[in-house]
Parts: sequence; C-alpha cells; structure tokens
Amino acid sequence: MAKYDSKSLRNLAIVGHGGTGKTSLCESILFVAGKTERLGRVDDATSCMDFEPEEQKRRGSISSAANFVEWAKHKINIIDTPGDSNFAYDIKCSLSVVENAVVVIDAVGGVEFQTQKVWEMADEYNLPRIIFINRLDRERANFNTALESVKSKFQKKATPVCVPIGAEDKFNGIVDLINMKAYAFTDNKGAGKAMDIPAEMIDDVKSLRDSMIEDIAESDDELMNKYLESGELSAEEMQTGLRKGVTSGSLIPVVCGSSLKGIGVSMLLDLAVDAFASPVDRGPMKGKKPGTDNVEERQPSEDAPFSAIVFKTIADPYAGRLTLFRVYSGKLDSDTPVFNSSRKITEKFGHLFFLEGKNQKPAETLIPGDIAGVAKLKETTTGDTLCNDKSPVIYEKVEIPPPIMSFAIEPKSRGDEDKIASSIHRLTEEDPTIVFSRNVETREMILSGMGQVHIEVNIEKMKRKFGVEVNLNTPKIPYKETIKAKTNVQGKYKKQSGGRGQFGDCWIDIEPLPRGGGFEFHDKIVGGVIPGQYRPAVEKGIVEAAAKGVIAGYPFVDFKINLTFGSYHTVDSSEMAFKIAGSMAFQKGVMDCQPILLEPIVNIEIEIPDEYMGDVIGDLNSRRGRVQGMDAKGSNQIIKGQVPLAEILKYAPDLRSMTSGRGNFTYTHSHYEEIPAFIAEKIIAAHKKENEEEE
Repeated sequence: MAKYDSKSLRNLAIVGHGGTGKTSLCESILFVAGKTERLGRVDDATSCMDFEPEEQKRRGSISSAANFVEWAKHKINIIDTPGDSNFAYDIKCSLSVVENAVVVIDAVGGVEFQTQKVWEMADEYNLPRIIFINRLDRERANFNTALESVKSKFQKKATPVCVPIGAEDKFNGIVDLINMKAYAFTDNKGAGKAMDIPAEMIDDVKSLRDSMIEDIAESDDELMNKYLESGELSAEEMQTGLRKGVTSGSLIPVVCGSSLKGIGVSMLLDLAVDAFASPVDRGPMKGKKPGTDNVEERQPSEDAPFSAIVFKTIADPYAGRLTLFRVYSGKLDSDTPVFNSSRKITEKFGHLFFLEGKNQKPAETLIPGDIAGVAKLKETTTGDTLCNDKSPVIYEKVEIPPPIMSFAIEPKSRGDEDKIASSIHRLTEEDPTIVFSRNVETREMILSGMGQVHIEVNIEKMKRKFGVEVNLNTPKIPYKETIKAKTNVQGKYKKQSGGRGQFGDCWIDIEPLPRGGGFEFHDKIVGGVIPGQYRPAVEKGIVEAAAKGVIAGYPFVDFKINLTFGSYHTVDSSEMAFKIAGSMAFQKGVMDCQPILLEPIVNIEIEIPDEYMGDVIGDLNSRRGRVQGMDAKGSNQIIKGQVPLAEILKYAPDLRSMTSGRGNFTYTHSHYEEIPAFIAEKIIAAHKKENEEEE
C-alpha cells in the first residue's frame, strides 16, 4: 500500500434507511477499486462488510464495519453503517469520526424515515454529503421522483451531477453532466464504455447541466460573477466551485446508479476524491483540558501531540477486545504507550492495524485522519480519548441514549446465572446501549436496549460468542401494596403442644403515610406490658410480612405502625412468638384498612412527525396515559406525558408501526399511583390462582 499524507485521505460513512443497498454499495466500491476480486453479495452471505453471523442470517447490517480503498492516488476510508434505528448509537459513533457522508436513497422508496434521522445526525457534525440514488434497475424505480423526495424532505440544494440512461430493467448507463460524457455499463465491473448522449436526452441534459452550473456558481462569489458575465464555467472552475459548495454544506451533489451492477460507483469515487473534505480541511479538533473547561485544540498535523478517540469496541471471544479509533493529531507507532485521558490510565499499544471488514492489515505508523484498530487494551472503551500524556486532551463523547425496551432473561441451563452476568458485561463493552440490571423487587434479571431486534441480536451474540443461552420473558411490573384507612388490631400467637409453649400478644395501630413515605415504626408501650427485648421482634415480623405483601404478593409501602399494647408470658414468650404475633396483626389489620395496589408511572416523551399526532395521542389515551404538553422540534412534535409502565412494555414496536418507523420515545420513572379497581382485581385474582397452583 502506498503512503499517504492527511490531505490525501477521505473518511466517509455510508448511511441511509435499511434495505437501500448501503452494504451492496460498499461491496461494489471494493470491487470496482480492485480491493476484492469478486463482488460480495448480502443475499448470498458473501459480503466482506456484513461478516457477523447475525448479519448474514438477517441479510442486513447490525453493526458498523470499516474498510478502505485506494483511488486516484487517494486513500478512502469507508464505514458501512446499519440502517435500523435499533442501532442508532452505532451509526452516530461512526458519523462522529468521519468528515463526510454518502447518503444512499432507494430509487423506489425515496427518502424514508431512517434516512431523515441519519441526515439529522450528519447535520449535528456539519458533514459534507453526497447523495447516491441507488437501485435504478429495479421495477418502479424513478430517478426524478427520488430526487423530488430529497428536495422536499431535506430542503437542501440537491444538485444532480449525473443522470441515468434508461429506466428499470433498461437502465444501463449514465450521463456525466460535469464532463458532458455518456457511459454504458455492460458488466458489473464499474468500467463504463464511452458512448454518445442519446439524442432524446440532449435537451434535458443541457437544461440539467445549466442548473448544475448555476448551483455550483452560487457557492463562490467570484465564480458567480464569472458565470453572470459569460454564462459558462470551465471544468476546472466547476471543480473548484463544487468542492467549495460540498465542503461548506451549501451544495449536495446527487449521483445515481446500481450498486449490484457497478453503475455510477466509479463516478461516486471520483466525486469523493474531488469534492469531499480531507482531515486537513476539517481543521482543528476541539476538546477540553482534563479537569477544566478550558478549550484545547489539536491541529490535524503530524507534528502536533498525538490524540484520537475510540468509536467502537468489538468483543472477540478469541482475540479479546478490539478497539477501533480515529486519529485526529500527531503520529502513532506500534508498541507505544498511550494515555487514556478519560480514565487517567496508560495503555500499552501492541500491533496496530487497518480494518478490512473482518480482516486486519498491519499498520506501521498512523497519521491524522487514519481509522485503525488495536487489540487487547485492558480498560479503554468506546468514547474514550487517547492522547499524549504530556499534552492531555479530552474530546466530547457521543451520548449514550437511554434504553426503551426491556426483557426479563432466565438461563436455559441451570447454573448459567453467573455466566449471564459475565457474558453481558462483555457485550456491554461492545455496545453500551445494552443495559443489564437485577430487579430486587421482582427478583428478575433485566436486559434493556433500543428495541426488540437490538436485544434479540445481543442474545444471539451471547450464545455464539460465550455459549450462554437464555429465554426472553416480559418483565414483571414492580407493583406495590398500601392502605387508604387506619385501624387498631390485635395479633395473638399462642401455641401449646407439651413442654414449653409459645406466647406473644400485641396491639398495633396501622395508618397510611403519604405516597413515598416508606415505613415508620413507633414503640408506644407504657408500663412494660411487653418487655423491651420482645418489641423489636414485633417490628421484624411486620417488616417481613410487608415484604411479602398481603393482597397480591407485592411489597407493602407507605404505612406507619404504632405498637400500643400487649401482654406476655414469663415462661412461654419469646422473640419468635412476638415476631409471629406482629406478622399476624399486620396481615389481619391490612384487610380492614382499604388495601390497594400501586403501579409505577413513567414520564414519557414521544417525538413524531405532525401527521401522526392524532393517532399517537389517541393510542396514548387508550394506554391510560395523560398528555401534559407538546413542543415543536423542527417538523416534528414532542408529546410529553405520563403513562403506567405496564402499558408501554412493548411500546417501541407499536410506535414504529403507528408512525411508519418515524417515531421514537424515551421514558423515566416518575412515581406510583393507585391502580384502577378493575385492573387490580385481575392482578389479585392471578396471584390467588398462582398460589393455589403452587399448593
């Protein structure tokens, strides 16, 4: 491999909605650039980029993969990203470390939901973009319709720099509007054969070219003046204006083709070299000096202190942890100590490598702009900043989104509980959006993530990588029990069966506390009617009974106990007898205090396009939710409200279905509220039935 400087590097992410052909485009790029000897196909499970077994099974990307090609004396680093919103964090991490994005749009479907989401992510990082309208060889494919979809959805100056020749099964070539040349493609090798522009297209081509030149001219005042004077720009001037427009974000070039047939791929690569930003064009990377709010800048220069950021971690059961990172400044050689400023530790780097899908190519020295990897770092994880310990800096990491869906997991084989925890810990190193917890109240292991597909994929990985199989169940709701009234009740335990007996007698007041009040116990015994050594046993009996619940088996909360009176026997009384007496009094008294069930209520925020407002609010009301406000966010609306946790356990797929995949939500615990009587009756009945079956 030739040596490159940072100006000759192009880092780009391939993004778009699932099923638009992103990975197929990557495969075609590798093939056309001579990186691979055959064209990998997703449907045949021969893709270089979708190499995980879970990806091959699903015929789609579930994890970002990196590779590179050499083209026109430049090195182009490519990150192929997933198209499913379940893996949005992975997509955003990839976008955070590149200078450019290729947005793939299906010529039949146009701009779809996930395309809009990744476009917004690219906006956050001010990334220059090229749009690739793919699959023009499909039935019902329409270049003009897809282009109009782009213009209406993104409100950007989307400028075609080529147009297709033919449509659907007759699509076999393109016209290059910059050079006014036409090319026919007779095989999938990406090398077009020069041909005359079809006569019937000449008028349209000239019109489109005029529009393109005007758009390019608008990117630069000097070019605009030249264009207004002469009505034309030279090829060199067009190239200069195009690059200026693309890197500034004022111009979005549109190319077209078919990734499976290699059509348009070479033009995309040419455009990436000519118009996309290099690491040097990006300018300095801004971070902070550790422990302060002082801004630190790192120039994309080999002479600057070394700095990089980790954007992905791969948990490999054989090779150990693989850490992928992007270099922003300085140089790095293999077998060099590197300071992790995020964790204030020093890591010893072994052999460095460039990613080629699942394969690795050894790297000697890394420079600004390089995307590379290293194995077996001990503590470094995704989002960490790596740097020179004498010039430390910390870069901002991508925020980890909160999980939106949870499952209870149980091992298929006994004795695998410990393996589950250690296996999931390894998976969370790779994907921090997976969250593992133990619910003390329901005694369940809970696995949470960004959706059902996300969780299922990680369960499959756990089985393949660590040999642990689990069952997924709907989590139990952590209901609670409490009371609405008060009473005074006696608990008397008396047992005589020969020899020493058991005797404990207590009177207690039970009364409710405000929501969130917890539990209070007050010893109000006067005159020693119950000796001091037995009174704590009464409290202990009540606490144990409360933990098991009275009406439905859920913990009892928000109540106060006053121990007021009782009696004892000098021989037969004991701590155990008073503990049982306290438990008896509590269970008996609760039934006279209007016992009720409480359920957890969550605060929910739902982001949706305007047109789904009515459906989503109606659905939220049907889930016993309450809308508390709405805010506008661009063309979307954010609905704020409260809803019982029990009603949104499977809300993620329901919302996606309701909004054609365009809605998303987050929620946090708020408080507990009384459950409506008709629902409480069902829960209590289910508890009784379960107890009867156990007996």
